[in-house]
Amino acid sequence: MQTAADAGDAATLLAAVPAGRRVALVDPRFVGHVHALRLGLTDPRFAAATVPGALTAQPEARGALLRALRRTTAAVGAGAPVVAPDTDPAPDDRTVPGRIAVALEAEGTAVKRPELGSLTATVPTDAGARATAESARDGVDDEAVRLRSAVKAHDGFFTTFAISPYSRYIARWCARRGLTPNQVTTASLITALIAAGAAATGTRGGYVAAGILLLVSFVLDCTDGQLARYSLQYSTMGAWLDATFDRAKEYAYYAGLAIGAVRGGDDVWVLALGAMVLQACRHVVDFSFNEANHDAVANTSPTAALSDKLDSVGWTVWARRMIVLPIGERWAMIAVLTALTTPRIVFYALLIGCALAACYTTAGRLLRSLTRRASRTDRAAQALADLADSGPLAQGVAAVAPGLRGAFTAPAVALLGTLVMIGAALFLPYGSWLTVVAAAVYVLLSGLAVARPLKGALDWLVPPFFRAGEYVTILVLAARSDAPHAVPAAFGLVSAVAYHHYDTVYRIRGGTGAPPQWLVRTIGGHEGRTALVAVLAAVLTHAAGFTTALTALAVAVALVVLVESIRFWVSSSAPAVHDEGELA
Repeated sequence: MQTAADAGDAATLLAAVPAGRRVALVDPRFVGHVHALRLGLTDPRFAAATVPGALTAQPEARGALLRALRRTTAAVGAGAPVVAPDTDPAPDDRTVPGRIAVALEAEGTAVKRPELGSLTATVPTDAGARATAESARDGVDDEAVRLRSAVKAHDGFFTTFAISPYSRYIARWCARRGLTPNQVTTASLITALIAAGAAATGTRGGYVAAGILLLVSFVLDCTDGQLARYSLQYSTMGAWLDATFDRAKEYAYYAGLAIGAVRGGDDVWVLALGAMVLQACRHVVDFSFNEANHDAVANTSPTAALSDKLDSVGWTVWARRMIVLPIGERWAMIAVLTALTTPRIVFYALLIGCALAACYTTAGRLLRSLTRRASRTDRAAQALADLADSGPLAQGVAAVAPGLRGAFTAPAVALLGTLVMIGAALFLPYGSWLTVVAAAVYVLLSGLAVARPLKGALDWLVPPFFRAGEYVTILVLAARSDAPHAVPAAFGLVSAVAYHHYDTVYRIRGGTGAPPQWLVRTIGGHEGRTALVAVLAAVLTHAAGFTTALTALAVAVALVVLVESIRFWVSSSAPAVHDEGELA
């Protein structure tokens, strides 16, 4: 830390700092909480940020900061205002850091201004103002605010009342011992995998241990995010780990339960895969709806207005959060039922609970979409196209087919294709080549559905229909085959494909776009994989080769997707994505 005599001296000192370092300017008259400065000056997610009396810039914003500082120095020295003459700047914008923040924004550099709530951050101009500011600062417990703000603002009932009251203190304990969120995230994964291993023993003692360990894993899962918010240790690697490990833990636990059930003489692999398929389809409904509407123009709806009114009534907020069976409630239910009942009952409860939650959330989204007056943007249409995961076959059809007109044409065509494919897998004789014909129809209709930009009121349903078409087809064909271990192999294949789809979501959320087209082409797109599985079922009828083929396909998809995903998420271009508002 160095003290500058004036703004010109500050520019000289900043220019001498090595280019790869973050820099900060703090007015020497600053009065406020340490955590206010921490929020304004240490959050790694923003190129530039400010609180009253302080400003920071990451290396990528250093050049703009120096230019703004020099312009500000020249303007102040010349007696000219930094802001437009017809504006009345806020008092904090009259400080050197405040003036520079305004100048940065005028140049086009985004400057984050974190919400401080009850925290104090100000630059008093006289003794009276300083006394008032110091009194306000001393009247608020900085550490208590920091602990409260470590908890996610919108969490489920179980997490809020059964986990967060003590997990925030675990997060503080970790911070004071130098542990990182990534280390806690990894510990959560390891604990969940041990829980899955305990469930796989198929014994009552193993099931009890699995339930307890699953809850411990969830406590650690809450702790890692609270630790990140408490210590402001956000990172792209942490974002990737947090975004993927929750799904890996849950689906690994499903597999452990299925293995344990088989050891006890009850084959529930179909139920395990069904639970995973239903959960993944639920998520893509949420993702698609949010991407279609988050930047829509004139985005109003009577249904949304009613929802906002309900949010003003305390008990309805918690009831609605519990109805959707978020991760806290879901894991608590799984843990308790694992310890007390059987894997079959666990999966029955999961399927019923997730189905009811899916009906509730999807119905609400349909009502909002039908009553909403909104114009979707090109960015939203592209996000939906990326979430559709169309491969070369569907893209080829879309390139030569005329775009089908009509407000609800795209989702209707996608639904028709999905029903044709799933219906053929369910009702045609297993191994029939008519199933392959149905797959060809599915490919054709998939291409027609995406031949026009997805800007219709219900076009966000297209990706969920495609997910259901692919996942359910794989499940049904594996379940109907006589090939040994075909369903576990299908579980592995759906897991690999689902990882690719979740990876796509988090890249889009981070503003970096979907995975590269070569990756989508290599793994075939949803329609290519669906058609391939249909062909394999027809060619390898009643043969163990079907299991081998599914396993090989799962391994190939997993290798390609994971290698490219890891390469991206550890690169400098990866975004910092955090589920601050997601209940998962």
